[in-house]
Amino acid sequence: VQLQASGGGWVQAGGSLRLSCAASGRTIRNYVVGWFRQAPGKEREFVAANSRNSGATIYADSVKGRFTISRDNAQNTVYLQMSSLRPEDTAVYYCAADAHLIVSRYRYFDDYDYLGQGTQVTVSS
Repeated sequence: VQLQASGGGWVQAGGSLRLSCAASGRTIRNYVVGWFRQAPGKEREFVAANSRNSGATIYADSVKGRFTISRDNAQNTVYLQMSSLRPEDTAVYYCAADAHLIVSRYRYFDDYDYLGQGTQVTVSS
């Protein structure tokens, strides 16, 4: 599976962006897909993850109520809609996919088998 993340950019605080994670090579319909981010000088952190099979969707507390993960299976793409953006959301955002994760492992980046390249999100105050 190859993952291509896109949609990043610059936005003012309070604005919105939608990130896309387009998959190729295999359908990710039944995969867990997660979003992670890494700000300069900080550890990579979990943002959100979703699985069609388990029906589980989880979010980091810091983005709950502001970010929404969704899928378009026809496009083999997973989206991260980000609203009410804050300067602290500034980071490189990555998507990752795995066929076998259990819900309790969704937050752990190293557990995913496939990783896309990052897309930069910059939120100005």
